[in-house]
Amino acid sequence: MKRALLFWGGWDGHQPDLVSLRFEKLLQKNGFETERFQGTDCLRDREKLMTYDLIVSSVTMSDLPHECSVNVSYAVAHGVGLAGCHGGMCDSFRQDTEWQFMTGGQWVSHPGGDGVKYTVNIRHGSSPIVEGLDDFEVCSEQYYLHVDPSIEVLATTRFPVVNYYHAANKPVDMPVAWTKFWGIGRVFYCSLGHHDDVFEKSPAAEVLMERGMLWAAEGKAYAEAHGLDGAKYENTAKMY
Repeated sequence: MKRALLFWGGWDGHQPDLVSLRFEKLLQKNGFETERFQGTDCLRDREKLMTYDLIVSSVTMSDLPHECSVNVSYAVAHGVGLAGCHGGMCDSFRQDTEWQFMTGGQWVSHPGGDGVKYTVNIRHGSSPIVEGLDDFEVCSEQYYLHVDPSIEVLATTRFPVVNYYHAANKPVDMPVAWTKFWGIGRVFYCSLGHHDDVFEKSPAAEVLMERGMLWAAEGKAYAEAHGLDGAKYENTAKMY
C-alpha cells in the first residue's frame, strides 16, 4: 500500500485545511494510507519522510525551517513524490529558494484578484495526466508565476485577461500545470485551487490534481524497479 504525507497551514484565506482534506480523500479513494498534519514539524524526521511515496503541501506564505527544507529536498531527490496546488505549494515559503527550485515556480501576481474568468488550455499529448481532458473555464485567481524553464507544461492560460501593468507586454501563455524531476523524485504542480470550491465548480481541476498526485507517487516504485539511485545527487546537497 502506498503512503502519503499531507501537511497544511499558513494563510487561512486559501482554506488549506479543506484543500488538504480533499486531497487526502482522493488519495484514500485510490488505496493510499495517509497521514495529515498541520504545520511543518512533520518534516523534521528525514527517515520517516523516506517511508512515504508522496508528500502533498498545502501551506501558503509561511516559513520553512532550514532542517525541514533540507529533509524534504533530500526525500524527493531520493524518490518520494511531491505535489500541491495554487499558493499551497508555489507560494509557500517565499524566503526558501531551494523550495522554489524544487517545485518549479513561484507566484508573483494574480492580476484582477479573485473572480477572474479565464480558460485553462490543455496541452494534448503532453502527458497521460491530461489524456481525455478538454480545455475548461475557471472563475478564480489567475496565477502569474516565474517558472523553471525545465518544467514539462501540461496546461496553460493566456495573459492578459485583466488590464494591469503586465498588459503592456505581448500576450503570454502561462503554465497552469506542470511536472518536473528533482533527483529521481517526481514533482507535480497545478496553479488552480484558490478556494476548495474551485474543484467543485471546475471538476477537471480535481481530475488534474488526482492524476498528478498519483503520477508523482509512482516515482519511488519506478526508480526502484529501474535501478535509479538518488545518491548520485548527494554531492550537491552538501552545498546548502
